[in-house]
Amino acid sequence: MAADLWLVRHGETDWNRSGLYQGQSDILLNETGLAQARRTAADLAARAHEGQAFAALYCSPLLRARQTAEACAGRLGLVARIDARLREIHQGDLQGTDYAEVVARFRERMREAPEEGWKERAPGGESVEDVARRMAEAADDYAAAHPGAAVLVFSHGLALATLVCRARGLWLGAVYEHIPGNGGAEVIGWPTRD
Repeated sequence: MAADLWLVRHGETDWNRSGLYQGQSDILLNETGLAQARRTAADLAARAHEGQAFAALYCSPLLRARQTAEACAGRLGLVARIDARLREIHQGDLQGTDYAEVVARFRERMREAPEEGWKERAPGGESVEDVARRMAEAADDYAAAHPGAAVLVFSHGLALATLVCRARGLWLGAVYEHIPGNGGAEVIGWPTRD
């Protein structure tokens, strides 16, 4: 039996606005991000009022995700359960650099080595494959703990995109094409593993 995972990306930060790659840098939400968190909380609370039940809420330990999750947890009467597996990709030496440049480098590697590019790590960081593995392990645990239920998962753009790709049977090389917007939510079915 599958669980419905409601994937929610954190609100905007100043680094998002400036086009800098955050990775696991611990950046706070800016005013726009705080407003997005409140809007997401109101939307989820309205769904709960209409009968949508949420069994649990899990979130990344990074501040921007925690701020977004905590705004929602309070409105829904849930506790935000911290799970380190939900952190964003660690981009090592590339953290704090130009986001568009990082994405362009990744896409170029995918053109050059489509079977290997998503396995490569930035100096001092993780690969997309590493992130996809830990995110899938977390999703497996949530589906096993809450079969048939809706579970909120607050995380980060690339990390969530790996789950979207896996749930839809997509190639991980397309991960940057499936990053949700700040404060955005997407629902995927995640099967309970035997």
